[in-house]
Parts: sequence; structure tokens; C-alpha cells
Amino acid sequence: MELRMLGTTGIKITPIIMGTWQAGKAMWTGIEDAETTKAIRAAFDAGITTIDTAEVYGDGHSEQIIGEALADVRERVVYATKVFPNHLRYNQVMEACDRSLRNLKTDYIDLYQIHWPSGSFGTKRISIEETLRAMNDLKKKGKIRAIGVSNFSRAQLEEAANYTRIESLQPPYSLFWRQVEKEEMPYCVENNMTILAYSSMAQGILTGRFGPGHQFAKGDHRSKNKLFEPEHYNRVQQALKKLRPIADAHGITLGQLALAWVIAQPNTCAIAGARNARQVIQNAQAGRVRLSESDLSEMDAIGRIVTDFLDPDPVMWKW
Repeated sequence: MELRMLGTTGIKITPIIMGTWQAGKAMWTGIEDAETTKAIRAAFDAGITTIDTAEVYGDGHSEQIIGEALADVRERVVYATKVFPNHLRYNQVMEACDRSLRNLKTDYIDLYQIHWPSGSFGTKRISIEETLRAMNDLKKKGKIRAIGVSNFSRAQLEEAANYTRIESLQPPYSLFWRQVEKEEMPYCVENNMTILAYSSMAQGILTGRFGPGHQFAKGDHRSKNKLFEPEHYNRVQQALKKLRPIADAHGITLGQLALAWVIAQPNTCAIAGARNARQVIQNAQAGRVRLSESDLSEMDAIGRIVTDFLDPDPVMWKW
């Protein structure tokens, strides 16, 4: 798989990134550690050598599964993890990083990210200067190689840039969720920052496997995704029908088409989760798809069937 540069770091990452929220099990259903481990290893074997996780995914469980699955190839993979907003004081960041290092069975993290801005989910507000001072010190100590943020607005990116070099932004971004294009994407392009798009298949919606009236199992957080609300979901189904001929013309699945669209956008890589090895292999194959300008233009118009009716709030869920 063709590698791309992470910001200005010299760290090379894959355009398709293995997402591992589901590996933590919390807020998901039907997840088995053995299958997750096989999926992570299948990602590596298929050329996906960049893995994204977070301390909050199962209270470290996702990180632990990754550490076990890839310990013997650590030097050939890139680890990106995140610190949650309840751990943004200086000492808390230092401690959280050490926990993640232990979980991942490594002595360095390639990309360490602030998961959500301070104050999110009712957490205490901590100055970005204090948090980034800790991350700068972690970098000086060699415990992390690069600093990124997730779910930040343009104003928050600009403030953070006063205290350190921010190499990446991780926002929700897919053909059906495009708020980042208005302000944050232009800033990232201008400042040579990489966009690591999460929910790049709109949490499975863009795979086409969820038909009209789909109901999630109890405990599955996707039931709170705004795109599944009836007024939006009807338009989602209309848009999927229009996307199928494009996927068919390329001989690929709808999910692969969705990933190919994301990685064709400026400075953008796609984080894609998977429950099993089969899904991972499909995701990896999307890295070789090349969409024409005509394809991209047509898909842009189809995506707006959904996005033109969404509110400007970038958060995908009603929690």
C-alpha cells in the first residue's frame, strides 16, 4: 500500500488506517477478542501498518489487544492513540501516556492525540497550554514522536498551534458527514496537517448493509447516530441507490467506494474499523482504488442528498 507522510514528521502512514474502537468492546455488541486479534493481524498482513486507538476504548482494552497482536512487528507499525479529556492536566497526561505505553507493550507512541477538547462530556476545563506542555515534554523524552488532536474546531486548532506543532486532526468525515470541509480542512491543507478521518464509512451506513428500518442491538452506540434518524435515514437510502452503479463500475463494494472517496480528499487518510479479517481485507483493497474526477464530482452531488439537510454540529451522535 502506498504510504503517505504524517504532517511534517517524516513518519509514513497508510492511507487506510485500522480503527480499533470496537476492540475495546464498550459501546459495541458481539465483539470477541480472538476475532479482533485476527483482524488486527490481517490488517498488518494486508499492508495496513497504521493502527489508531485510544485509552478510553474499553478503558485500555483496545490498546492491550493491539499490543498483544503486534508485539513481534512493533518496529514495522505506526501506533496512534489518544488521551481523554478527563486526563488533560500535566501530570494526568504524563500518567495516561505511561499507561498507554504499557498497554501497547512499547516504549514510544508514534502519534499521541488529544481525543476531545477540554471540557467535553462535562470534564473540567484545562488550559490547552498545560496539556500541550505535557505533550511537548513527552516528545522531548522520546515517549511520543508526534502530537495530534481530535474533534477540534478551527479556532481550537489555531490556539493549540501557539504552543506546539500539531501534525494531525482526527474529525468525523465521510461522504455523508462533511462539516470539516468548511473550516478545518482548509486550515489543515494550508498548514500541512494530515486529516485522519474517523467514521469514514459513516459507522457502516456507507457499506449498504443496513436496510430501511434497521434496529441495532441494545448497547450499540450507533443507535444514537444522527444519520439513523428517520428524516436523514430515508435520504441515506436514496443516496446509496445512486452510489451502487459507481461501485459496480469499479467492481468494488459500497464500503470500498466510500473509503476510496475519503482518501481522494486533500491531506486525508481514512480510519476504518473492522470486526473480522474479512472486513479488514476489503478495507485494505480500497487503498488501491483510483476514482476519476467524474466519479468524484458525481459522488459529491450524491453525498449532498444527505449532508445538505444536516445541522452544522460536527458531533455525530445524540448522547
